[in-house]
Amino acid sequence: MPPPDDSAARPGGTPPQPRGAEGARPDTPQPAGTRKPVEAPAVPPVDGEPGEPAIPETGPDTPAPRTPTMPPAGGGPRKADGPKLPPSKKPARPPGAPRPAVPPQARTIDPEGDGAALGLPVLSRKDFVSGADVRWCPGCGDYAVLAAVQRALPELAETRENVVFISGIGCSSRFPYYMNTYGFHSIHGRAPAIATGLKATRPELDVWVVTGDGDALSIGAGHTAHMLRRNVDLQVLLFNNQIYGLTKGQYSPTSEVGKVTKSSPYGSLDHPFNPAALALGADGTFVARTLDRDPKHMQAVLKAGHAHRGTSLIEIYQNCNIFNDGAFFDFTERDSKPLRAIMVEHGKPAVYANGTKGLVVDGLKVRSIDLDGGRTAADCLTYDSSDKSLAFLMADQLFWDADLPRPFGVLYQEDRPTYDALLNEQVAEVTRQRGRGELAALLASGETWTIG
Repeated sequence: MPPPDDSAARPGGTPPQPRGAEGARPDTPQPAGTRKPVEAPAVPPVDGEPGEPAIPETGPDTPAPRTPTMPPAGGGPRKADGPKLPPSKKPARPPGAPRPAVPPQARTIDPEGDGAALGLPVLSRKDFVSGADVRWCPGCGDYAVLAAVQRALPELAETRENVVFISGIGCSSRFPYYMNTYGFHSIHGRAPAIATGLKATRPELDVWVVTGDGDALSIGAGHTAHMLRRNVDLQVLLFNNQIYGLTKGQYSPTSEVGKVTKSSPYGSLDHPFNPAALALGADGTFVARTLDRDPKHMQAVLKAGHAHRGTSLIEIYQNCNIFNDGAFFDFTERDSKPLRAIMVEHGKPAVYANGTKGLVVDGLKVRSIDLDGGRTAADCLTYDSSDKSLAFLMADQLFWDADLPRPFGVLYQEDRPTYDALLNEQVAEVTRQRGRGELAALLASGETWTIG
């Protein structure tokens, strides 16, 4: 039995009044509690314990009347009492003036063509900037990825309203707030599952998944693997900074052995994941790798991933300058990048170090050769992104061998039917054969039991 509602036992005032069975009414002011004066006297010191000062009396809810402030006599300058209004802006285009010319490589808002005929505005980077305050640490590599995506989308998106960004949990997962599109900041590790459901039921949408090495490869590793094997038509941006940044610096599934962090003060003992090899092992149909400090390369990879029909997994080496600064400097900095990174491209020779070195396949191993003494790029491996065995070799051996460069670009790509297309075709065929059906009839079909 609940205790009696004695207002004397409620020094803060009366509770809000119940709203009854109807619940809250959004269009009607709802009853609220009242506040009555509260006074806390001073507490004197006792047995050496310090005392506490008195808390000033708080007033009732009724506000005190305000006396209007009159301007000074004589018409002198008056001080502004309220906030200053922002200065008025001139219109971007005078009335009747022609609209600006359509910039090259931009998508019109109207996919039917009427917008282009009328010269309506076209999509630009600004259309995908939400205006929300970006809350990443200054210098974070996430800023570069955000800018690259916003610059690429005007060429990729048919309409802004059909673009959706779905994220999990982590620093990178704030991404949907900063995109002026539809978005879903979901729960830890579950972004692939939610994106799969959305794409399966709304296949016309352009769905992107934004995740990190901890989000996708720890609690979400199972969802990530199933998304890849199903080949759902999604673009997956996997921010890899080899650390848990949001929770302030614990080692992650991609951290190197011996990594000293707050959760591994004597060095991590975990063998790290190689995300590209994991994606290939899960039968991913598009596996690529790029870097936050190479925006031109990143945009090219983003566009290639978007053009692919299926799950495009793009691993992005992203520097966490607060908790893991310099983790990828070997591959991004001017002095070391030529020797430590190789940009592979389908149909082109695998050369690096400003054209002075190249890669060849010797049996089941990749080795480096110097391009001198008569050896040229024609003697090097010609990269074939459709060769899965070669992709495995490049993704695995070159990941662990510090004497060889690490590959960046589209490592592997194949054409395979997508899960969402197959599912919708199956539903359409069953509906054609058996009709739409009724839920009540389905629940009452087969063997049923009556309880009670």
